[in-house]
Amino acid sequence: MSVADSIEGRDDESGFELLAASLRSSSGDLATFVEVLADKLERALPGRVAVERRAVRRFSKEKRVARIELALGDNRYIAVAQDGALETRCAKAVRGVVLKTEELPLEAWLDALARELATEADANEQSRLALEQLLQG
Repeated sequence: MSVADSIEGRDDESGFELLAASLRSSSGDLATFVEVLADKLERALPGRVAVERRAVRRFSKEKRVARIELALGDNRYIAVAQDGALETRCAKAVRGVVLKTEELPLEAWLDALARELATEADANEQSRLALEQLLQG
């Protein structure tokens, strides 16, 4: 069965679990995880993800992801990588104005992100295709 078939034939809970597992799969090495997550989200949801990269050292051409921000509905999922740590937050925005920001542990942030992506994929063909891309890696 292909990934597309498993997404189309899934119930909401199993699709969410599959996506959450896919997003968590490389979280053992935080630096690699952030790079992989940014790449997957940029490819899957162009125009909806803002990724900020910074030079590793002054005057270095090598850049690493410093911040990821993804807008899904009224929620903004934000991940900030700094000094070997990752801060993850979810912000609630109405008409572009952020009303509430909540810092979440990485696991809870990934779960919330995966759940919202899976829900949106049910309602939108472009989001469903993006979800397939995320799962295929």
